Amino acid sequence: MEKIDVEVFSFFSGLGLLDLGFENAGFNIVFVNEYNKRFLQAYQYARKNSGHLPVYGYSDRDIREYLSDDVWHHSFPTYDEREKKLIGFIGGPPCPDFSVAGKNIGKDGANGQLTSTYTNLIIKRNPDFFVFENVKGLYQTKKHRKFYNEIKTQFQKSGYKLFDSIENSLEYGVPQYRNRLFLIGFSTKTFGRKMAYITSSHKKYNLDNILSLPWPITSPFSIDNKLDCPKGIPADLTVEFWFNKNKVETHPNGKDIFRVKVFHKYENIYEGATIGKSFKRLHRWRYAPTSAYGNNEVHLHPYKMRRISVAEALALQSAPADFVLPAHLPLSSKFKMIGNGVPVLLSQGIAMNIMDTIRQLIKGETYNV
Repeated sequence: MEKIDVEVFSFFSGLGLLDLGFENAGFNIVFVNEYNKRFLQAYQYARKNSGHLPVYGYSDRDIREYLSDDVWHHSFPTYDEREKKLIGFIGGPPCPDFSVAGKNIGKDGANGQLTSTYTNLIIKRNPDFFVFENVKGLYQTKKHRKFYNEIKTQFQKSGYKLFDSIENSLEYGVPQYRNRLFLIGFSTKTFGRKMAYITSSHKKYNLDNILSLPWPITSPFSIDNKLDCPKGIPADLTVEFWFNKNKVETHPNGKDIFRVKVFHKYENIYEGATIGKSFKRLHRWRYAPTSAYGNNEVHLHPYKMRRISVAEALALQSAPADFVLPAHLPLSSKFKMIGNGVPVLLSQGIAMNIMDTIRQLIKGETYNV
């Protein structure tokens, strides 16, 4: 068989961390749609050094406009020429309406309605596969599970074989305890009905094994004190490993920090004291809690009298060292877009699972992707 391209359309792209993981796995991001202009600007800036330029460009249109056939065909005139390519949609509709830590309004909230829009767009445009990413509350919370099951039923009736799971970023080598829901669909019109499961797993660690390791809990806080890495833990899952890996002190966003105004508010918080609702001091030799940076979530540096920097937040999302945000954007926007993103290594692992499954589904033919 001749080479067949895999074109990926990204919706609700945010800062582009999900997209970067898919690119690392060999997928071609051909279209980027992000309604928030600041987020889209940051996406383009962060990727400028990589030469990333989607064929169909960047768009800040409301996703609902792409339900219009006129808008769709004008934007993507060769979309239906599907003989020599596969098409995938990836996206994570804004999730505060399904998060117990957020608004928890559900499907009727302004953000919740976008979940239905994304569902309708997938069904109408019929990509060969799709990825739907969201918070675990959409699946685990009884209040929202009925809506989630209705979405799945719509996909199944439209000819998609579905696989869903809650994935923790620690298992993929990210220094952060973060659960995300992934719903993946493969078109039976394209691949037939023979797939029974996702054919591979690119997890680096087992979550139960990770949690059973002798992680340090708390240590007395002291500015720039020395503390050796304890034995028996994977160093690459620690905050300090990633701070060093990304050279956060000299990173272009290394000075992007919310200033500490009241020092006594932080000085008595132990290194590793992350149980509190708001002010949490990371432990250098432990993974971080979910890097949400919303709802008054404040992460303090393990051994400096300050909050963490934008560069350090990016490192906790396993972004590469050359991933940089524009200097002029407000700090609040920078932290929000970082916290909203899917950790790069988590995204990359999911993408590699999908790539392997596609290859397995067309087994017996030369399929260059």
